[in-house]
Amino acid sequence: MPEPQRRRRRPTKQGVVLSQELIVDTALRLVGQHGAEALTVRRLGAALGADPSAVYRYFHSTDDLLLALAEELIARAQQGWEPTGDWRADLREIGLRIHAGYRSHPQAALLAAHRTTGRAHEIAAVEAILGILRTAGFPDPEAVRIYHAFVDQSLGFAVLDAAALALPAAAQSADLRVWQASYARLDAEAHPHIAATAHLLAADMGRSGYPFALDLLLDAAEARLAAARR
Repeated sequence: MPEPQRRRRRPTKQGVVLSQELIVDTALRLVGQHGAEALTVRRLGAALGADPSAVYRYFHSTDDLLLALAEELIARAQQGWEPTGDWRADLREIGLRIHAGYRSHPQAALLAAHRTTGRAHEIAAVEAILGILRTAGFPDPEAVRIYHAFVDQSLGFAVLDAAALALPAAAQSADLRVWQASYARLDAEAHPHIAATAHLLAADMGRSGYPFALDLLLDAAEARLAAARR
């Protein structure tokens, strides 16, 4: 029987009709509430009010479902984005969207940010970023290297920040207090540089370093573009 015909059209016990979109949304919710261990067919079936085997009518395996989660996060980051023609502003907006999208689903980010889906939304994102760089005048080898650095930086910071956000609230608070207590009280003679900047460290470590790191990368890319034009 063709795959579309094997998919369930009758409502589940909860009165909903299964679809890929519903399963992905439910999986994101489960992972967000209960962590990576919640991504099982059994728990997903229970949340959907359906027999767990019904999930396999839409996804061939749990890894197929995981790739669908990764693709959904990419899709959400792109939603509503329109290029302005300013290559630097456009790249900055894309980077911030990627970072914010993964931070909004930290548990899913830890599972999916390192995966390559090869699916429509990921392909569209790769095409858009390379298009911005090539249209700006970057030579193709340079465009590819900057694309690679840009995406890895965005995802790397997203995963780092997602890991912090995925910690219990008490652990998050305890980590921040280390900067305010332990580092702020270090002896100035033994640690003069930390002592001189302790108040700045305490303020800065409470927020993500990504926006500043992104600007540094874009500064470097802009300098390289100017050199290439010369």
